[in-house]
Amino acid sequence: MKKALFTLGVLVTGVLSTSAQSTWKADPTHTKVSFAVSHLVISEVEGQFGEFDISATSKNEDFNGESIEVNIKVNSVDTDNEQRDGHLKSGDFFDAEKHPQIKFKGKSLKKSGKKYKLVGDLTIRDVTKTVEFEADYNGTVKDPWGNTRAGFKIEGTINRFDYGLKYNDLLEAGGAVVGEEVDITVNVELIKQS
Repeated sequence: MKKALFTLGVLVTGVLSTSAQSTWKADPTHTKVSFAVSHLVISEVEGQFGEFDISATSKNEDFNGESIEVNIKVNSVDTDNEQRDGHLKSGDFFDAEKHPQIKFKGKSLKKSGKKYKLVGDLTIRDVTKTVEFEADYNGTVKDPWGNTRAGFKIEGTINRFDYGLKYNDLLEAGGAVVGEEVDITVNVELIKQS
């Protein structure tokens, strides 16, 4: 009887430890949320958001099946040009006064060969669309202070018109001043929470 109880205890402990969920938060000093969009057809403008909250939960050491949420403050947009940043915050683009946050709620993160596919709902200007990004898992390490950290590079492209960012001045020679497609890159360093 004691042996059976001991075996049952080991099994329960094993199930509980493998199903335990880990919570992770982004280290803002080692995380960058950036974007790039074509300008005048011949070049790109790059920018980033300086204020955001990224959290994740995972049951697996390799993050397969992880859940992720991102909240970005629109007013933190920075393209190294104050006038352009003001225009991006206006009604022509993000309309930051009425829509102060960009949100992403992950539905799934699954291994696909050497990479991961991240699928979730992206909300900009109260418009929500399901999007798919590609993610590289760069590994997990223990830092000198005893924290467990994990790194990902997440990339994808969205059409800004899908979200009501419809500013669209045209050039005399053809083409748009600002491109329709926006490339998004998130380099995130997550810290496991105790």
